[in-house]
Amino acid sequence: MRMNKVHMFSYVMLYGLLFFLLNVAGCGPRPEKVTIKGSTTVLPITLKAIDAYSRLNHNAAISVDGSGSGNGIKALLDGSCDIANSSRAMKNEELDKARAAGITVKEIIVAYDMIVPVVHTGNRIANISKEQLKAVYDGSLDNWSKLGGDDGAIVVISRDTSSGTYEYWHEDVMKKSEVRKDALLQASSGAVLSAVTNNRRAMAYVGFGYLNTSVKALKVNGIEPTIDNGKSGKYPISRPLYMYVNENRLSGETRKFIDFLLGDEGQALVKAAGFIPIR
Repeated sequence: MRMNKVHMFSYVMLYGLLFFLLNVAGCGPRPEKVTIKGSTTVLPITLKAIDAYSRLNHNAAISVDGSGSGNGIKALLDGSCDIANSSRAMKNEELDKARAAGITVKEIIVAYDMIVPVVHTGNRIANISKEQLKAVYDGSLDNWSKLGGDDGAIVVISRDTSSGTYEYWHEDVMKKSEVRKDALLQASSGAVLSAVTNNRRAMAYVGFGYLNTSVKALKVNGIEPTIDNGKSGKYPISRPLYMYVNENRLSGETRKFIDFLLGDEGQALVKAAGFIPIR
């Protein structure tokens, strides 16, 4: 059946109106979504970068959550995120899973970090050796008096096993020894700080970027956790921070966001977040 001129005119007017509403009224093209998941240590850097990037790129739609490095890498492998934040390198078994799934993983170092032991602000010890840290966490050193502090049991606080910070601590400090069975496991760096703030006998560890006045940071082997000591490698517990992507589905917006973070402005934000820039 042929369309008469009145109907044809109506359709033209309708499409014209829709075009006007979408473009002139401000709807425009849909923003390209970027989903980031993973490490809570890398989270402060990512939040600062998203805020600055979004102000420069109004059409960007970037979401992030901090659920732990292991969970971020799982999300990258199952395709539910575009960027996996991680405070540890991917394990061989994770890389094997990626290859089996046809995923080409690209590893990007975005910053450097130090893991710092922290205690309550009322604790009088100021320094601890790496050997003593291992002894505290494996349970063979269990009283503050043995570290030069007041008599009293040490309450050990640790990140949970999904955390990249836990993984690095387990490898570098614990030499793969198990943490005390009665250690209090926390799901985030913020929870760690809260636990130490509220317990005068507690010892914990956090990434350098999370240090604040609510806790007391300890020297390790007599070396202060400062950006200069982290950059030079003098501080004994230092590590890279990563973003992982699947090169096979690397979108334009994802690539642009990472390039921004690796550039001068992004690396200034790394420093502003309390971490060590890669340059």
